[in-house]
Amino acid sequence: MPHAPPLGALLRRYAAGSALACDPVDQGLLNRGYRLRTTRGRYFLKHHFDPETAAPEAIARQHRATQRLAALGVPVAPPLPAHDGRTVAVVGGHAYALHPWIEGRHRHGAQLTGAQCGRLGALLGVVHASLERVMPLQGQEGTEKSARAVGGVRTDAGAPDTAPHPPGGRTAVLGPAPARTGGTRADRPRAGHPAEQNARTADPDAGSVDAGADPTTTFALIDDLLARVRRHRPADSFDELARHRLLERRALLEQHAGRRPPHSGPVGWVHGDFHPFNLLYRGDAPAAIVDWDRLGVKPRAEEAVRAAAIFFVRPAGTLDLPKVRAYARAYRRTAGATPSELAAAVHRVWWERLNDFWMLRWHYERGDTRADPQFPAASALVVWWTREYDAVCDAFAG
Repeated sequence: MPHAPPLGALLRRYAAGSALACDPVDQGLLNRGYRLRTTRGRYFLKHHFDPETAAPEAIARQHRATQRLAALGVPVAPPLPAHDGRTVAVVGGHAYALHPWIEGRHRHGAQLTGAQCGRLGALLGVVHASLERVMPLQGQEGTEKSARAVGGVRTDAGAPDTAPHPPGGRTAVLGPAPARTGGTRADRPRAGHPAEQNARTADPDAGSVDAGADPTTTFALIDDLLARVRRHRPADSFDELARHRLLERRALLEQHAGRRPPHSGPVGWVHGDFHPFNLLYRGDAPAAIVDWDRLGVKPRAEEAVRAAAIFFVRPAGTLDLPKVRAYARAYRRTAGATPSELAAAVHRVWWERLNDFWMLRWHYERGDTRADPQFPAASALVVWWTREYDAVCDAFAG
């Protein structure tokens, strides 16, 4: 088994029994996961190794957030504590966490009814509102840097940090809180899904392109990517599509260069990567929101728009606007967001998409083709979005 986890040293820290079987599940873009069966049950073992998200203090912050959300009734899968109360186990310089194995499956927007789309939007709104309650910002800067200073740190070198009692008030129950034992893993798409589906994320390089991107920089990137396409041999159908979309995007940017948004909207704690493969359903109800590696302080309404652009994109690169409308109305209600906030977020995310080429950069700069299957729809979406801009805004804000 590649990158086999040190099961003996790890399980001695938990009341999880002895290992009977440990199988790698579909690898994600940030971390590795294992389906672990022991004499006490089934678990999901997560190996945090991405340099940007694997610091023990960052993992502990994710864990505190999910513990507090679970106490409010939000469907999440908090980690299991070790004998000493810590939830991050550092062994041999590597960070691990043990989660319950959650039964469930993933559902794209096409598989959701209108009512279920509303429930999805309400769920994300409750996540944002609940994070605001349990992860208050320090100061007024609203930056990720200041957010990282919130709360204590749980590492092997320090005492365990116990989560505070959740604040009083309404319990945000939208689905069953995950049990401590049971089926499909809690922090990645379930085993059996094609490996490339794990690349389906809002943007694995989150932060490399912002919602106020400078088109001058984008023009230079387009030129560089076109040169890489020309040099690729033997040329194939992906190269042909890439060249077409790059030239098309350059023309769109030249036409709309004056529409660069001036600033971002209200910020708060967000999941950071809310999309179909980070949400497990049990029957018709959400069972667990997983993969909190990108938890951070960012514009909340932009996460709502980005998520919808992934959940409700059709293969031809259009959005299912009636479902978007149901989702957005429910999100605004539970998050307390105004129509003008959503309209502004639509503009910023549209501009972000217009300037973003992460799939092509992965393909041509890294030689990583895991995101290739989603490129046709994603690249067509921004063209359609530009043409149907008013209709998209109305769906989110109307």
